[in-house]
Amino acid sequence: MKKVEALIKPFKLDDVKEALQALGLKGMTVSEARGFGRQKGHTELYRGAEYVVDFLPKLKIEIVIEDSLVDDVLRAITEAAQSGRIGDGKIFVTTVERAVRIRTGETDAAAL
Repeated sequence: MKKVEALIKPFKLDDVKEALQALGLKGMTVSEARGFGRQKGHTELYRGAEYVVDFLPKLKIEIVIEDSLVDDVLRAITEAAQSGRIGDGKIFVTTVERAVRIRTGETDAAAL
């Protein structure tokens, strides 16, 4: 099993969700996050004063999937979240050793 964590722009959430549902994925966890990468934030003007916004709003999507779905999921997220502009986000894939569905006690792939 693999855990896919994607950091995306907030306005791309619906597109990513639809792309993942089209693959047959039934669940995901979405968290609000703030951060910056190469774009290093931006400058804003508020009431005549200029200030730097270091941390930009992002969404973090987490899903755990079977190994065979990784390439399809990465492709779906990349295509749905891509705007072609700096700050589109990142995707990280890590190995998951165990999974347990608390309600039923099912483990590993059956728990997904």
